[in-house]
Amino acid sequence: MRGKEHPVLWAEVDLSALQANVRALKRFTAPHVELMAVVKANAYGHGAVPVARAALAAGATRLAVHRLEEGIALREAGITAPILLLGYTRVGSAEKVVQYRLTPTVNSEDFARALNQWAPPHFPVHIKVDTGLSRFGLAPEEVLPFVRFLQRLSHVQVEGIYTHFATADELDPGPVWDQWRTFLDVLGSLNMSYGPIPFRHACNSAATLRFPQAHLDGIRPGIALYGMAPSTEWPSPIPLRPVLSLKSVVVRVHTLRPGTAIGYGRTYVVKQPTRVALVPIGYGDGYPRALSNRGAVLIQGRRAPILGRVSMDQVVVDVSHIPHVQLEDEVVILGDQGEDAIRAEEIARWAGTINYEITTHLLPRVPRVYVGC
Repeated sequence: MRGKEHPVLWAEVDLSALQANVRALKRFTAPHVELMAVVKANAYGHGAVPVARAALAAGATRLAVHRLEEGIALREAGITAPILLLGYTRVGSAEKVVQYRLTPTVNSEDFARALNQWAPPHFPVHIKVDTGLSRFGLAPEEVLPFVRFLQRLSHVQVEGIYTHFATADELDPGPVWDQWRTFLDVLGSLNMSYGPIPFRHACNSAATLRFPQAHLDGIRPGIALYGMAPSTEWPSPIPLRPVLSLKSVVVRVHTLRPGTAIGYGRTYVVKQPTRVALVPIGYGDGYPRALSNRGAVLIQGRRAPILGRVSMDQVVVDVSHIPHVQLEDEVVILGDQGEDAIRAEEIARWAGTINYEITTHLLPRVPRVYVGC
């Protein structure tokens, strides 16, 4: 990715790594367990359409997004696999849901009636059970009456039911098992009253890797698809390959005299002659401003610390210890270079956040370049 015809900042997305992660997750589960690839938030910043296609080619059978618009974009790109809407959908959008053959999560009678008005027979819907996250979904005691109501509708059919664990990434398994028992109680009551619901799912990435007993009929991996660690408290039992690298080039090299300040607010003043490089990456690209005076990038396989504040479009890094740095040298902001690597987890620690934010915050002006597939 070099030369004047290319951008000075880009995200390189390795779809072969993504497919390797899908296959590893498939091997980790029983043959009957479906893999629903979570591609919400533009596939965690990686690009929803290319990622969805690659995941399906590698063995995923379903996709999940959060919002209606995300599902429509996938359909308009020609993707035909089932797409679950994990979040709230307005009653007035029921016609669009049916038009684009999306599978909604239904949590109100008004929305169900609107779907029934537009839907063909046997139109699939899913129900979410709130077992302890206190967000979207039905309380456990609301599920049976709601399913009874849905059974009276002529065109809507309950295909799936699911829940979401609040602490699957944490070391203490107790809260997960509490939620799990609550969900099993709901499933047992439904089974006695109406028979089994065909597609039951509960596991995000962390739960998939830590609680195989809870795989049920399908898993919903998100962060693991992209090769990032689902937990900082325990290691993944399977190898995962990072999918995204963030790269740039050096656009200026010069030496600063002692006493020279760098960046807004003059938060860093050099104490000795210091050779610095300018790199076009900033919070306008989604790179956290919290990395001011604490982050680093790789140049020639060595770490170049950020000096001063992260600006909207650029950072200054110290290259005094790296010989012969020159214009257009490759800079790795996230990924591997030489024998070193900077992972999303490390950037997240520097910024006081989680790895999810590092890639999902990458803004549209950062071009995605797809390789490996």
